[in-house]
Amino acid sequence: MILKDTVVLVTKGLFMILKDKNVIITGCKRGIGRAMVEAFAANGANIYAHARSADDDFLTDMAQTAERHGVQIWPLCFDLTDSAAMKLAVKQLMSDKRPLHGLVNNAGITLNALFQMTTEQALRQQFEVNFFSLFNFTQSVSKLMARQKQGSIVNIASTAAQDGNAGKSAYGASKAAVIALTESIATELGETGIRANCIAPGITDTDMLETLPPAIIDATRNQTDLRRLGTPANIADTAVFLVSDLASYITGQTIRVDGGLR
Repeated sequence: MILKDTVVLVTKGLFMILKDKNVIITGCKRGIGRAMVEAFAANGANIYAHARSADDDFLTDMAQTAERHGVQIWPLCFDLTDSAAMKLAVKQLMSDKRPLHGLVNNAGITLNALFQMTTEQALRQQFEVNFFSLFNFTQSVSKLMARQKQGSIVNIASTAAQDGNAGKSAYGASKAAVIALTESIATELGETGIRANCIAPGITDTDMLETLPPAIIDATRNQTDLRRLGTPANIADTAVFLVSDLASYITGQTIRVDGGLR
């Protein structure tokens, strides 16, 4: 009973397990990224909240979230596939001279198409957004973390990277590349105090489900032990844990958050 109560307190942010830590989260406007902003702020983290473009709704949302939780949220708006814009963002991080304790690479796109119907252009777009931009941004941010001799990198992959789902050849391949990259990062950067892990969400209730037929959603839900969809908060809570000191001896791992998908 004590353990159960403790878990509830952590996920609701009552222990503030990220208090005074500074974390970068990509793809914060909606879905899992937006849930991460809420979870990290509730646990005391200051956040560089990335979005591809700035708009009044996003800026207002971030300001209100920061005030509600008593933290700082700094919008960081640029297209991850624009190398020049990325370099400017990294320069901003350097000039701010704040220690960076976590990077959560959440931004990504999905594609549902059979292998024989997947074009080279679509395949390249999947890798450009889901892998190459993540690789480049992580490379730059990890150099800043290495100077501090600390940091936690959390990459969002997918169960599609491991399960070989039909219609997910391009998407799954891009996310499998993310898992392989994460394992290499963990090996190379561990001696500098940087940890790197992956989260592989299963079927999660976000707007990405709009691209799937209802019959596929229902069938996948029924293949989980819990017989339900995951929520963005389920993924966000796992990311909070992996960035926190509670996970200080966990690195090079891929954690499936999939409700027991079989």
